[in-house]
Amino acid sequence: MTHEHPERGAQFLKELTVGLYEPKTCKSLGESAERSTRHNRQIAAAIAPWQAWREAANRFKAYAIAHLDQLLVEFERNITARGATVLYAENVEEANRHMLQIARQHDVKTVVKAKSMVSEEMELNQVLAAAGIRAVETDLGEYLVQLAGQRPVHIVTPALHMSAGDVGKLFQEKLHEPYTAEHQALTAIARRHLRQDFISADMGTSGVNFAIADTGTICVVENEGNGGLSTSAPRVHVALMGIEKVIARIDHLPVFLNLLARSGTGQKLTTYTHLFHGSTPGRKLYVIILDNGRTNVLRDPAARMGLFCIRCGACLNACPVYRRATPWSYGWVYPGPIGSIITPHLVGLEKAGSLPFASSLCGACGEVCPVKIDIPHQLVHLRHRAVNEPSPARSIAERLLWKAWAFAMAGPIRYRLSMWAVKIGVRLARFLPWHPGKLGAWTRGRELPEVPRRPAFRDWWRRRADEITNK
Repeated sequence: MTHEHPERGAQFLKELTVGLYEPKTCKSLGESAERSTRHNRQIAAAIAPWQAWREAANRFKAYAIAHLDQLLVEFERNITARGATVLYAENVEEANRHMLQIARQHDVKTVVKAKSMVSEEMELNQVLAAAGIRAVETDLGEYLVQLAGQRPVHIVTPALHMSAGDVGKLFQEKLHEPYTAEHQALTAIARRHLRQDFISADMGTSGVNFAIADTGTICVVENEGNGGLSTSAPRVHVALMGIEKVIARIDHLPVFLNLLARSGTGQKLTTYTHLFHGSTPGRKLYVIILDNGRTNVLRDPAARMGLFCIRCGACLNACPVYRRATPWSYGWVYPGPIGSIITPHLVGLEKAGSLPFASSLCGACGEVCPVKIDIPHQLVHLRHRAVNEPSPARSIAERLLWKAWAFAMAGPIRYRLSMWAVKIGVRLARFLPWHPGKLGAWTRGRELPEVPRRPAFRDWWRRRADEITNK
């Protein structure tokens, strides 16, 4: 899939994406996600303090978000005292201006990038390319989707949809390497191509998993070693973080590290945990702290819990909708349940108001969330807002339809009359010249049901009530 600007907004269940019944992604993505969530649930069930860890993490994040203004100032004060430069950005345009200014100041020609979701929000690769700066993703999954010209499909495993054969063909086409589907050989090819970039790069970027206020420390976790090289080999390191990444104390960190690794990849700990306390002699450290709509979440008390997310991807793996839908169909950087509750705030309900409806509300996402975000209730809350708040994205006909539905469901007599009208309408629809298949998403993957002559359930209920009464 080619690059699309995020300002186009989410296209879930639009004509651009066919829908749930006919996904465009490969079958292996759903199988891999389901296998991962099953494995991670087994690991969690075997750990006695797992629920206590979740409770503690929820409490720590609740405190951090409630005191966000104070903690960000404390973090800035402590890390700048050790030579770092902290820059704030209200939106991605301002963040990209900071990046380009740093690049010009240090005469940057090549940037090596460790994994960062914030850089995806910024569309940093495209911005740097437009300025004549080469950006290279060094996380293997991100490297693969960059070569393929795609967006990542998963928060933790960006190339989850690609098989070894797919990667072999990609390397053959883009890197002119002999075809192979052997995993170690593919890894060796990627390592060989990336090694020179690490050596020659002028700047390295990374995300921030946690920013610790009381010590002014940045924590970056990763499994491949590319994060360590991206942040230490070049002479300039730029760390990109959302405002919600700050936590209050260094002694809160172990709880999050225990939860993140097990929920994300099933490991006890990630292979590498990097702690940056400031800049080192001869090198520069910049920290860009991005809002980009996150204060919209803060303004909504019912939605504030969405900022607790530690980007483990557990809710994606557990979600039956994500496993069946094309991850790109969520329309922006964050797919799955977390995307459905974050994206509407970050890009606006008028663009992404359909995402909260992309859920069966089965509750699996809330059950596996390591920081106990109540995602199902967040989805319901955003559905309520999407329906009730004025928006140019919703037609007058749609608004009237919802009001009519609410009126019909508000009383038993109205409900019976409405169901009678629906039965008549469905029977008559079969004789219309445009039937079947002209009711958009309603008939694109299903046939209109046969309507029974009598309401079987209601008849059964009445008979059952009469039998009880007669006894």
